[in-house]
Amino acid sequence: MHQPSGPAAIRSKSLNKPGRGLLFYLYRDRYLYLFLIPAMSYFFLFKFVTLYGELIAFKDFRLLDGVWGSPWVGLKHFHTLFSSSEFWNVLRNTLLLNLYNLVFAFPAPILLALLLNELRVNWFKRAVQNMLYLPFFISWVVLAGIIVSLLSPSTGVVNAALRLFGIDPIYFMTSTLWWPVVFIVSTIWQSAGWGTIIYMAAISAIDPGLYEAAKIDGATKLRQIWHITLPGIRGTIGVLLVLQMGKMMDVGFEHIFNLQNAAVFSVSDVISTFVYRTGLQNAQYSLATAVGLFQALIGLILVLTVNKIVKKLGEGGLW
Repeated sequence: MHQPSGPAAIRSKSLNKPGRGLLFYLYRDRYLYLFLIPAMSYFFLFKFVTLYGELIAFKDFRLLDGVWGSPWVGLKHFHTLFSSSEFWNVLRNTLLLNLYNLVFAFPAPILLALLLNELRVNWFKRAVQNMLYLPFFISWVVLAGIIVSLLSPSTGVVNAALRLFGIDPIYFMTSTLWWPVVFIVSTIWQSAGWGTIIYMAAISAIDPGLYEAAKIDGATKLRQIWHITLPGIRGTIGVLLVLQMGKMMDVGFEHIFNLQNAAVFSVSDVISTFVYRTGLQNAQYSLATAVGLFQALIGLILVLTVNKIVKKLGEGGLW
C-alpha cells in the first residue's frame, strides 16, 4: 500500500502523535471555534438560560411577585390541563394535522427532488427550482391572504374554475371538511421547495458510476430510482424524519392563526393557538407554561424514540 510522503506524511504523524489532549486541539483550531461563538451564544441565552422559566408551570405566577416569589403549587396546573375537555380537543387537532403533514407533506420534497433530478434542460430546471423555493421566503401573513383570495367563493380563481364545470361554489375556509385539506396543501406549497434543496444535495452526492452500471445492466429509470437514488438518500430521509417527529406536538402558530376563523375552530384550534389564547389573551401564564412543558417533553420522547428506531435500521440518526 502506498504510504504518504512529504507534507502529507508530516501532517499524518502530527495528528496521531500521542500525549496531545483537548487543549492542544482547541488551541490549534481556535479560529474555527470562533465561528461557533454566535450560534452557541444564541442557544445559551435563549434556550438554556430561559429554562428556569419552566418553574412557572409549578407555581401560581404573579407578575409583581416574579418567578421566585410566586407560591409553589406543584402539579395543580397539569391537573387542570388534563381535566379540561378543551385541551384534549386541541391535542387531537394538533396530532391529526401533524399526522396529515407526515403522510402527505413529508414525502412531497422527496418526490419533487426525484423529478427535478431527471430534468436535463438546465434553464428550465433552475426556473422550476426558483418557483418552488420562493414561497418559503414569504411571510404566512402574505401567503394566507393569497390562499383566502384564491379560494373565495365569490371572486376566487378556484371556485370560478368549478363554475365552468357546473359545480356550486365551495366555502373552503369555513368548511370543517375542506379546511384541513387547505392546510396540508398550503404546507406543501410553502415548505416543499426548501426540503427539495436538501434532498437534491443528497442526490448529488451519489456516485454517478452506479447509474452507469445500472444502465449497462438494462435498469429502467424507475429501477434506478428505487435501487440507487432512494437508498442513497435514505440517511437524509431518516434524519429529517426524526426532526419531523420532534414537531409532532407543534403546529406553526403563524400558519394556523392566519388561516383560522370561528367557523372551523373545532378542527383548527391547536396547542400553539391554545397557548397564545391562554397565556397572552387570558394572562394564565402558569397554565400556558404547563402546556408548553408537556409539549416539549412529548416532543423529546418522540425524537429519542424515532432516532433509536432509525439507528436500528442501520442509519446514522441525529447522534
